Amino acid sequence: MTNHTEARAGPLAGIRVLDFSRILSGPYATMVLADLGADVVKIEEVGKGDDVRAFPPMQGPLSHYFIALNRNKRSIALNLKTEKGKEIATALAASSDIVIENFRPGVMDRLGLGYDVLSADHPELIYCSISGFGAGSPLAGKPAFDIVTQALSGLMSVNSEPGAAPNRLGLPMGDMAGSIFCVFGVLAALHERSVTGRGKRVDVAMLDSLIGMLGYLSQIYFVSGAPPKAVGTKHASIVPYGAFPTADGHVIVACLTEGFWKSFARCLDMPELLEDPRFAEYTQRLAHREALEGLIEARMRTATTEHWLERLDAFDVPNAPILDVGEALEQEHVAARGLVAAMDHPSAGRLRMVKGPIRFDGAGLEPRLPPPLLGEHSFDVLRDMLGYDEATCHSLEAAGVVEASAGG
Repeated sequence: MTNHTEARAGPLAGIRVLDFSRILSGPYATMVLADLGADVVKIEEVGKGDDVRAFPPMQGPLSHYFIALNRNKRSIALNLKTEKGKEIATALAASSDIVIENFRPGVMDRLGLGYDVLSADHPELIYCSISGFGAGSPLAGKPAFDIVTQALSGLMSVNSEPGAAPNRLGLPMGDMAGSIFCVFGVLAALHERSVTGRGKRVDVAMLDSLIGMLGYLSQIYFVSGAPPKAVGTKHASIVPYGAFPTADGHVIVACLTEGFWKSFARCLDMPELLEDPRFAEYTQRLAHREALEGLIEARMRTATTEHWLERLDAFDVPNAPILDVGEALEQEHVAARGLVAAMDHPSAGRLRMVKGPIRFDGAGLEPRLPPPLLGEHSFDVLRDMLGYDEATCHSLEAAGVVEASAGG
């Protein structure tokens, strides 16, 4: 069990983040900042909270979705439709270093909580907006979810077997990319603030983030004039590379260099491949992909997955079995690297969750707080950040301005 009193504070200890975000793109970003030690205060809608709180399957009162994205945060349930609620939110922002929101462009301005308002008397504030398309886009008002940005980015066009229907990447990469670039942006702005004393407005679009991650796929188009085509697990410009069938499954092989290709041919007991002019060099293998892959598949079907994994390891060829999510989480590597944490929640019981992957001085950062109940810290936040007394907190709850869970 994680000892929360002894958990390392992390390099962002002392930084406060006011989190207006919900669903995925914002909450993942603020969780990363929280994992790194920031004090993240999550503002949620009274009576409802983050939409994903209701997404099954559930563990006690918490949804799997909420558990995955909201550890190390404090929750205040606040009614932003009331003037007092807006006043409280403005005051909380004034005592924060970073504000993060992921509404459609213009929503926070209409609430009176946009960057211009909140930074007017707090020029040190770093304010990051994550949206589907970003401010100024002709698509700015269009609703955006992960699959929409995956479709518009070109990602889905290359995520299928040749000739098959385009497919969504199983990982919600549109949301995650927005989260990742949000973290990049606010950390860069935080560093700049340490020099200039002034904050920044950071604008991150999910579609921009996916376009920015196209990498060599975009360059194939710029260089050749033709968009890359779907190749399934294979690689557009490297052969052999991808999933190859065995007698009882599939094995991933990745021959990124000439050295690995030569080792793979010897692993297959097919040295003749190295003498065949069709396969001797990189460009020839690419030109004769179908013939080469046919020979490799015929050979690998003669033995089991276990046989080939052992042999590929013996010849130092990059390889892997294809695991399901459960197998991936229970593999030896995950245990050795300490990537899964366990902690107790007062209502949901024992929680297992994937930790952040960053290690400092050889050690990872343990979770400090379990995912909060709706409004679990409402009174704590009002007391700690704004100096409200107990009577004021209860009067605000009675007026419907805030909501506090048991013990909140």
